[in-house]
Amino acid sequence: MADVNRGNRPLSPHLTIYRPQMTSMTSIFVRLTGNALLVAALMIVWWFLAAATGPEAFAMADGFMRSWFGDLVMVLSVWAIWYHLLGGLRHLIWDTGRGLDLKSAYAMGYVMIGGSLVLTLLTIIVL
Repeated sequence: MADVNRGNRPLSPHLTIYRPQMTSMTSIFVRLTGNALLVAALMIVWWFLAAATGPEAFAMADGFMRSWFGDLVMVLSVWAIWYHLLGGLRHLIWDTGRGLDLKSAYAMGYVMIGGSLVLTLLTIIVL
């Protein structure tokens, strides 16, 4: 077998030379928002269980949910739901073979970001 001089070059794209792309970053955030929604769902389940348990447990859970941190988690959860939904719609479009060119992929990424923010504000205003 030939002796190949590999030198100091990387064998695969590495963080120091890889430039993040819109499609990769939006896909990573879809996965992160999905996992973050599990935390919010557990908070809501805790709140319901505390309501079923008794007034003391409910007072503690309700106090946490109504705190600034609970409000922040719930607002971010609304954003995460919209972002995750729009990401799923984007993948459904991609599954049909449409929107796979670079210009369309970037446009859909910007629509995901902007659309999720607008839909979050509309949800907060309406509710």
